[in-house]
Amino acid sequence: MIALAAFRVAAYVRSHRVFQALLLALAMLAILHGSRAPRGAEASVFTDGAVLIIPILAWAARSLLDTEPDQQRELSAVQVGGWGREVAAGLAAALGTCAAFAALSMGAALLLGVSETPSPGVLAAGLALYGLAALTGTALGALTSRAVIRSPAVSIMVLLLGFLAMLMLSISPVHWLGVPLIAWMKAANSGHLLDQFPELAAISLVWCLIGLGAYVWLRRRVG
Repeated sequence: MIALAAFRVAAYVRSHRVFQALLLALAMLAILHGSRAPRGAEASVFTDGAVLIIPILAWAARSLLDTEPDQQRELSAVQVGGWGREVAAGLAAALGTCAAFAALSMGAALLLGVSETPSPGVLAAGLALYGLAALTGTALGALTSRAVIRSPAVSIMVLLLGFLAMLMLSISPVHWLGVPLIAWMKAANSGHLLDQFPELAAISLVWCLIGLGAYVWLRRRVG
């Protein structure tokens, strides 16, 4: 299963699809960190970057899972001992790719976005937020991959609408009905990120796991 995950990452890189997400990420980071934020805004820099990178991470996860032809995916399931391991290998490869892009985004925030070194608490919260962003992007990308949605046009629309739906829900009173992205940003801008982080992280993690569980269930139904 580990070998299959590595094979899928290698295929994603060799197919040059990785450059689609990489160029989008670099363009977004160049715009976002065109000037350094003032002192005391480190939490906002991390949070804004973690939120804005999510659709790019979802795009990367979707592209990675769609690189392998359907027949090859079926063959891979036979070789690794069943559809469950094949699905797990795909998710592991997608999550690893999203984590790499999230690490790039956080590195850019540290090198280009802040005026001083953040406190250990803010740094830890930022690292956790980028980890949650990687999970969110993986779940959204997997749910819009070809194995679930056959039409590429519909898949892209669902991906974008899914991200917009998360944003809309997170500004409503029922922000807990999705990953509370805007709530992350509001907490950081008001200086209460560390106080509200346990609640926001728990809600985000639950919805990420629900999304990944939904993907596994859908894959089981479609084979």
